[in-house]
Amino acid sequence: MTTEQQAALTRSPMPPARPVESAWDESLAATSIPRPKRWDEPFGADMTQARVEDVLSRPEFAAIRADQLPASVPLEGIIANDMRIVEVAPGDIVLREGDYGHSAFLVLSGQLRVVLKPGLPANVLGRRDRRRSWLRLFAGLRPAKSMPEARERRSAHHAIADWEDMTGGLGQVDVAETISQSKTALLKEGDLFGELAALTRLPRRASIFAEEAATLLEIRWQGLRELRRYDPSWRDRIDRQYKQNALSAHLKSSQFFVDMPEQVLAKITKAASFETYGSLDWHHARRRAKQQGQDSDETPICAEGDYADGLLLIGTGFARVWITHGSTNRTLTYLSAGDVFGLHELHQDWLRRSAGDDANARPATLETGLSAIGYVDVIRIPAHVLETHLFPCIDLEEPPLSALANRPLLDDSLLHWVGEEHFINGTKTMLIDLARCVRCDECVRACAATHDGNPRFIRSGPVHDQWMVAHACMHCVDPVCMIDCPTGAIHRELDSGAVTINPKTCIGCATCAEACPYGNIRMVELCEDDGRPIVDEATRASIYRATKCDLCVDNFGGPACVRACPQDALQRVDLAHLPRKGDMPW
Repeated sequence: MTTEQQAALTRSPMPPARPVESAWDESLAATSIPRPKRWDEPFGADMTQARVEDVLSRPEFAAIRADQLPASVPLEGIIANDMRIVEVAPGDIVLREGDYGHSAFLVLSGQLRVVLKPGLPANVLGRRDRRRSWLRLFAGLRPAKSMPEARERRSAHHAIADWEDMTGGLGQVDVAETISQSKTALLKEGDLFGELAALTRLPRRASIFAEEAATLLEIRWQGLRELRRYDPSWRDRIDRQYKQNALSAHLKSSQFFVDMPEQVLAKITKAASFETYGSLDWHHARRRAKQQGQDSDETPICAEGDYADGLLLIGTGFARVWITHGSTNRTLTYLSAGDVFGLHELHQDWLRRSAGDDANARPATLETGLSAIGYVDVIRIPAHVLETHLFPCIDLEEPPLSALANRPLLDDSLLHWVGEEHFINGTKTMLIDLARCVRCDECVRACAATHDGNPRFIRSGPVHDQWMVAHACMHCVDPVCMIDCPTGAIHRELDSGAVTINPKTCIGCATCAEACPYGNIRMVELCEDDGRPIVDEATRASIYRATKCDLCVDNFGGPACVRACPQDALQRVDLAHLPRKGDMPW
């Protein structure tokens, strides 16, 4: 396929956003508003000056040197705008296992319980049905709007939902019954919790409920980020607690350690070490590598032939397994949360020595190498701990990772491309089979019909062989677009994990669009429902809002683009679990 043919096949019917002077009817008078700012609406509407002073007087904040923070983000401003007070009654569920969260909590008074085992029953962990009602579905049939995006006149600034509205009501538990039937851990005044999910953008690892009436200080991600960035004491506290909680959580979620007795697991946890590779804002490093013409922005973890001194358990992120092939490295597979590396080599070495085979006394070496793609948490468990507590209990029959080198080299190209482009980060990547696609644009029309006439993706993108990854939000495992959002407008849905944008709190700063490594977020000019453009009253410049695919989160049938394709040429897939062409969804 020539470059010209490929460009013709993937040409997008959706034009780029136009400048305001060409996008609107000049006869329409523009609406002027102050340009939205980060703290136009606080996280909690009831954070009065008295409450701010109460928080400042607590030991966790009294030690912070306010002069270390920049004038643009003063400490009092962070407390007043990025924090809120939450009152909970006995039995109230504060965090729910499996939900996505963007905030941490500091216990100001009272006691809470973390449910460790066996977890809250399924009937307690109910989920809201956010899909459209039949009435809303019929309402969606109204004529499409003729402007790129509309915004209600009153919603230039909008209050953030209160606790009950935001959570939808997480439910209650019977305190005495839950404590008697479950293994729990106590949280008391001064304890910080929830930071693991907020920092890693991963689901909550456990449910937490109030044992008694309690007062909590909820700190959304943006405030937590500023405290960690500018105050050494908070940075040390957050990082230390993060490592401790992450190490324990990752071990307990591994198939090899989940059923370990608590006393044995405690010994393993004590002997294990927590390691990180890459950066939490890895997208910046990737962009720099591309600008400098580098082939890769990966961070080495270990090399082929290194001494196997312990098992590596992947906690978060993705890592590439490779083997030397001539003058380059051949990609064999990718590892993600819960996967292990080095197990086969260590186990075989232990079996040999247990059988008294000392003919080869050389320590075990790794048959493959491992590199971090983006940011990766790794738990390293020493070999002697495995030999004492794990190897006697397992019968390892899985082939080594190096056995993947036996497959044909031609099968590697797609695998390498997926990792090189970081597409393994996407959980709902829009993948189009160009051999099936007839360019009818039904997918684009269906998307536009679902979103008031405004399609949320562009039918073009990187191509490998017959596969194209379209420019549509991939709802990533690690959505780095959320990192620098000043208001929290771009966020994960509490229960589904879909990455969505709250149009009522987006201030149009474009940090999410600039951060997206895949160019899947667009900035569009705003207008009133009657078509009048909305402009900055000071500069008369356009007011923008971020927009992207929301995975049709409100629809009963799921993404409209997939349902509309008459040739079954479009699928939303998790490319991290499609290691070879034979595993493609068609």
